Amino acid sequence: MTTVFFVLLARRKHTSNSSLLLLGRTKMRTRLAQSDDLVPLLSLYHHFHPDDPSPTQDVAAKRWREMLEHPGLRVFVALTPEDTIASTCTLSVIPNLARSAAPYGVIENVVTWASLRTRGYGGAVLRRAVEEAWNSGCYKVMLMTGSKRKETLRFYERAGFDTRVTGFQIRRQG
Repeated sequence: MTTVFFVLLARRKHTSNSSLLLLGRTKMRTRLAQSDDLVPLLSLYHHFHPDDPSPTQDVAAKRWREMLEHPGLRVFVALTPEDTIASTCTLSVIPNLARSAAPYGVIENVVTWASLRTRGYGGAVLRRAVEEAWNSGCYKVMLMTGSKRKETLRFYERAGFDTRVTGFQIRRQG
């Protein structure tokens, strides 16, 4: 499996701390995920990867607590006007000794409900995660996608990511 590797190489930008993004005439609300977001997030992840086995309720609850308490790990959500989760992504800010000891960010699990794509939710949640990475002092933010769909690749490029680097991955077997 070939994976496209995107890196946002721009240096830290000065941005506001606002979590309300105006896109056209639509207000996009983003926030950090909360403990009661577990069930809607599991549903969204299952929508994206329907063939993956679902964790038991106990395993999911334990893992969710670990994620919410993990230093440097943040899960962001974009909300519809009805306050339902439309999109999500996870940012990990990783301490580093290279690059003047500046941390770097890794974004994973960028998912938007298929029926809500192209409405700005995915872009809003990505911008929120990148803003948080810059505010945490990250010198770069990386993400990978296994998608070959042109619209997916354009989505990441429009969000400021590019493919000037080569990325590799290895997956656990079984």
